[in-house]
Amino acid sequence: MFRIRFHGRGGQGIKTASQILGSAFFRSGFEVQDAPRYGAERRGAPIFAYVRADRSPIHERGVILRPDLVVVADESLVPIPAAGVLQGVTSNTLLLVNSPQTPELWQQRLKLGAPVLCLPVESEGEDRAGLPHIGATCAGAAARLVGVVARESLVQAVEDELAKLGADELEFNLDHALAAFDAFSRHAGRVQEGAAIEAGGYARPEWIDLEPDAALFAAPDVEGAATSEGAKTGLWRTLRPVIDYERCNRCSWICSTLCPDGAIRVEADHTPRVDYDHCKGCMVCVAVCPPHAIAAVSEAGARAEESPA
Repeated sequence: MFRIRFHGRGGQGIKTASQILGSAFFRSGFEVQDAPRYGAERRGAPIFAYVRADRSPIHERGVILRPDLVVVADESLVPIPAAGVLQGVTSNTLLLVNSPQTPELWQQRLKLGAPVLCLPVESEGEDRAGLPHIGATCAGAAARLVGVVARESLVQAVEDELAKLGADELEFNLDHALAAFDAFSRHAGRVQEGAAIEAGGYARPEWIDLEPDAALFAAPDVEGAATSEGAKTGLWRTLRPVIDYERCNRCSWICSTLCPDGAIRVEADHTPRVDYDHCKGCMVCVAVCPPHAIAAVSEAGARAEESPA
């Protein structure tokens, strides 16, 4: 059975990737499961999707804990434990990372013994508030790496899943999927089917019956206020909103009011300040700023400039 996980951020087309690859497998004669798994349903939040494909009926359920292929659409997720990118990765797992770095550098960083390949980084595009939507690209690369999906099956799968978006979007995504499929032609069949996972050694848990506590002790009780400030949700960002105060009109009631997380505070003179600890990088402020004084800047580039030389 092939077990494949896609990791990315909300808005990058990770659910789309699993749907396209699942349809391509199905058109190639496989039984298929494909499903996404969400955390917070917000653009920029880490999510993953998985695909199982086998010639026989599939009896496994739930998330994939022993992947044969892990496709990472956003390299910034790799060091975030909650994203679970490296969960279950072994020396038999192929890791495909969308990164400008070399596979050799990733192997040196991760020290997992797992083979690594890299996709060329997709551009951020002209939409100032956009994330790179690369689901079709990831699906095309994965289809080639498993070596059992024909090019025609990939074309039909993209058309099945994306025709409803219109001819232009379909053509755009199809071009990207096929470009990735062709780019990995020399790696076709690199991903091998994983062995069956036996349930013979499964032991049922030993349950312990406990008497319920009185409500005085069992009911939730929050002792400290404002504890959510300690959760630095800014770790989700791939893009950072940066304010050009030379262009800013101090109409801060717009960006601060429309910020869905209240991450823009306003000073007495109406100057807006972004709280980067809690800004998730949704880029709403970039889209609504009347004088276009807020720019979307690569988070990796911004952190590199902040780091001491």
